[in-house]
Amino acid sequence: MKKKMLLNRSAFRRFLTKLEKNPPRGLDNLAVETDKQVWAETDCLACANCCKTMTPTFTNTDIKRISAHLDMTEEAFKKKWLKKDRAGDWVNTRQPCQFLNLKDNKCSIYEVRPKDCSGFPHHTRRRMIDYMHVFKQNIEYCPATFRLIERMMEKTNEKPQ
Repeated sequence: MKKKMLLNRSAFRRFLTKLEKNPPRGLDNLAVETDKQVWAETDCLACANCCKTMTPTFTNTDIKRISAHLDMTEEAFKKKWLKKDRAGDWVNTRQPCQFLNLKDNKCSIYEVRPKDCSGFPHHTRRRMIDYMHVFKQNIEYCPATFRLIERMMEKTNEKPQ
């Protein structure tokens, strides 16, 4: 996957930029349809690259919910596990994520995980045109996003160069 991504990254980004500048009619429907196909053949537990290499943004609601689940105060939770990034958002202090079990790639707080995690990789979260920057980032980390863009290129008769 990593090798294939490196070979196609530039073409995929060019394709996404082209979509961004001139979105075809039905783009969101194409994304939704293709997303369903991709998830039918994708097993996140086989990868967990998002948890190994990225950090979610923790909202105040996330912090409240997770700290209660862990029977900690919000302050204790933040002090133990989080830091503020350059944008002032709460993020993990380390990677892989402290809640990821590396033996089976399962999340120990799955039921109360951050909203950012539950929505990842955000394929159909918003109109595709409004979230293009996230697709450009996630093709490097998420096999499902890679496959989504690859399939969308095929369906729109674009070819990686």
